[in-house]
Amino acid sequence: MTGRLEALLGIDVPVVLGPFGGLSSVELTATVSRLGGLGSYGLYGYAPDRVARTAAELRAATDRPFALNVWLATGDEVRPGQVDLTGPRAAVDAFFAELGLAQPDEPAAFLPDVDEQLAAVLDARPAVLSVVYGVPAPWVVQTAHERGTCVVGTATTVDEARALADAGVDAVVASGAEAAGHRVSFLHDPADALVGTFALVPQVVDAVRVPVLAAGGVADRRGVAAARALGAHGVVVGTAFLRTRQSAASEAYRAAIAASPAHGTVLTRAMSGRLARGVPNRAVRTIEASGAIAPFPAQNWLTGRFRAPAAGRDEAGLLSLWAGQSAALATWDDAGAVFAELVAGLRDG
Repeated sequence: MTGRLEALLGIDVPVVLGPFGGLSSVELTATVSRLGGLGSYGLYGYAPDRVARTAAELRAATDRPFALNVWLATGDEVRPGQVDLTGPRAAVDAFFAELGLAQPDEPAAFLPDVDEQLAAVLDARPAVLSVVYGVPAPWVVQTAHERGTCVVGTATTVDEARALADAGVDAVVASGAEAAGHRVSFLHDPADALVGTFALVPQVVDAVRVPVLAAGGVADRRGVAAARALGAHGVVVGTAFLRTRQSAASEAYRAAIAASPAHGTVLTRAMSGRLARGVPNRAVRTIEASGAIAPFPAQNWLTGRFRAPAAGRDEAGLLSLWAGQSAALATWDDAGAVFAELVAGLRDG
């Protein structure tokens, strides 16, 4: 098992940075890659030209392999004009007023075309294309392989892992219920697919022949050693790196991670319209109490209009504070220190 993932992805150690949709930074991604792991950059909401610019910035920052991450379309995404946003707008109106902002008009589109995003990623030829929320189409896998790019899919159940492996992905991330951010289930309702990492990883390892990475609850050497004992070829770590100064998280965000105990995160649809794990704050509580949550991606677009300026003011009460159940173990403020701690777990395992 040792070395299989490293040889596949061209990395020195099987430590992968979790891709933060909307919170990725070139600095953190490049840092993890330069240290010998696989830095990942989340491209949620990026138009093709921005994808190309980001890939160029990453290549200028590191000559080591990195991954670009894309959210696949599930088919249930709503488009502008399809849903009545009166209730959801009213639920957050006070936040706009607090920030001195007017409620925004609906855009022509909530998200860029996914196929155009994927084409831009494939043109950029990263070492790895990672995807969430589904199985990549045959043309994506074939083109990636023709261009020397590995494809990594993300599963929250064994069935999803099998579907990804059958589609020809090169590796599968087994994402346990402890993980930060969105529950990226695609064959099941996310609320019914809350399998913990300790149960999910060995079952996925037994079910597929491709390398498996463990995600969810891994924040220090103990988590890495446990993941390896479960049969994982590597680990994906998000919250511990998000806590560091190299991430794009604000000071208030990082403080919220540091203050969150294992029972301090919740699963909510309040901020994006899809189920995600994070630290509950004023925005989450207010929106949930209103009962007015638009479907994805309308809700994510709406809250995003006040989240960005709130981040500029370091107002944690109005942010999406995505964090996993291992947040209390995320005690380092430097990505290099986190990486060294995780590598120590490879020796212990």
